[in-house]
Amino acid sequence: MARKLTVDDAAGDEETLDEPDAERDATSAFTRRRALAAGGAVGLASLAGCTALDVATGGPAEFAAGTATVADATLDESGYDLNEVSEETITREVEAAGTTREVRVTNTIAEYDKAVEVLGERYQAAVFAAVATPQVRVLGQAFNPIDDLDSRERAELILSRYEGVGDLERGSEYATTVLDTETSVGVYTADGEVEGTGVSTELEIHVGDPVEAGDDFVLPLASYPASFGDGENVRRMMNGIEHESA
Repeated sequence: MARKLTVDDAAGDEETLDEPDAERDATSAFTRRRALAAGGAVGLASLAGCTALDVATGGPAEFAAGTATVADATLDESGYDLNEVSEETITREVEAAGTTREVRVTNTIAEYDKAVEVLGERYQAAVFAAVATPQVRVLGQAFNPIDDLDSRERAELILSRYEGVGDLERGSEYATTVLDTETSVGVYTADGEVEGTGVSTELEIHVGDPVEAGDDFVLPLASYPASFGDGENVRRMMNGIEHESA
């Protein structure tokens, strides 16, 4: 069974996971649960200095994302199959207007994968994900937990599908359409192993900027062995994302 998902970023300067000032080692890749929890913590931390939440006082303030998935016709064209659609709920306590409130944020992750050939063997080594996260509104301002993640944190999300990851470097960038919105996609490379195989390969990672979709933000992500050259299909997958509100 393939490990559940991860993520990467399209913004920021070129960087490597081996830089002296980058003490977090990508070889201990986040699981999907830990990575999304980290992202939620970053987003909710920004609420701490606010004086009031735009929700009624009383019970927990709950924010739930809808679902971002890829159209069936696009899957037929690209060769990807749905692995799973899952939810992750992050709970934090924040102080607002002198009162401690519990805030619950539920993200939705649709993960797809495809078998690719590496050194004569086929593995489920190509992965695509669409992450939907709700807008957290405070005093009329929307906070985007995903957008608060830096490029390294997004990379750790998508790269958790692999082992022994290092030498992450930013390469090119292109523009494409996600949910009728033109967005920038950063392309990265890294060295890693296909999980559970011991097979080392160069990876290519695509990370789009988050796109607003109703009350949510949607983040498209992909990674695959560079020799597989699946960039055009990744673009098709991004173009084929659909969003359903909660």
